[in-house]
Amino acid sequence: MSEAAVDEVSVLSSIYCGEGEFQLLQQSAQDGLMVQINRSVEGVDVKLLFHLHLRYPSCPPGISVSSSVLSRTQCHDIRQKLLDQAAALPPEPMVHQLVEWLQCVVTESFTGGEEEEGGEMKEAEQWTAALSLDHIRSPNRYISLLERWTQQLQLSGRLLLGQSILVILQGARSNIKEFCRLLRTVKVDVDSSGKKCKERMMKVLTESPTSSFSGHEYGSQKIQGFVVKNYKSLPELTAAFQEINMTGLYQQIRPSLRDSTAVTLPPPK
Repeated sequence: MSEAAVDEVSVLSSIYCGEGEFQLLQQSAQDGLMVQINRSVEGVDVKLLFHLHLRYPSCPPGISVSSSVLSRTQCHDIRQKLLDQAAALPPEPMVHQLVEWLQCVVTESFTGGEEEEGGEMKEAEQWTAALSLDHIRSPNRYISLLERWTQQLQLSGRLLLGQSILVILQGARSNIKEFCRLLRTVKVDVDSSGKKCKERMMKVLTESPTSSFSGHEYGSQKIQGFVVKNYKSLPELTAAFQEINMTGLYQQIRPSLRDSTAVTLPPPK
C-alpha cells in the first residue's frame, strides 16, 4: 500500500476523532486499507466505507454507503455520486474531501424528488454562465482539469486567457453548479509559493437560462466543445465573444472585467 494512503488514514483518525466516528477495519499488504467513517448530516446518520486499494490514490477508492434512515435507493444514489466525484478528482488523497461533500449529496437526496415534471424541464433547459478566475500559474494541470470536468459534466464552453481569465459554460444548470463546486474544492493550481491551492477567488459573473438573454443570440448557436483561446487585446477579446454569437453576454459582464476601458460591442442582431 502507498505511503500516502497510510498517512491519510492517520490524518483521518485525527479529524474524525469523536466517539464512533472513525474505525480502521483492515490494513493488509494484499488488499490495502479499509476505513469506516460515520457522519450525521441533516440529522441523518450515514455510514461510509472506503476501500483504499493498493494503487490508491492513483485510482479512486471503493465506496459503500449505508444508513438506518435513508432508503436503499437513496444510499445507492449517494454512493454513485461519491464515486463520480472521486473519478473527477486528481489522483491525490481524497477521502476527507468526499466526506465533506456528503453534506451536499445528502441534502440533494431529500430535495431531488420534489420538482417532478417542472424539475425535469428545468434540468433539460440549457443555461449559460460566465466565470472569472483569479490566476492560472500551473496551466497544464489547471487546463487539463477544466477540460476533463467539462467532458464529464457534458458542458461546452470557452476558456479565454488574457488580462481577465474567463470561462464561458453552456449546459445543464446542475452541471454548471457542480463545475463551480469542483473549482472551489479541488486543488487546481499553485499559489505564489508553489504550493497546490484551490480556486477560492473564482467569481460567477452571470448565469441565466440560455433562452433568457436579449436578442435570442444564445439560442441561435450552441457552443461546441471546450476551446482554450488566448487574447492580447480588447479587440481580440470582443472578437472571441462575437465568434460564438455572445456579444450580449460580453456587454453584461463588461463592468466586472479588470480593464474598465473595455470597448462597447454593437448590439446583437
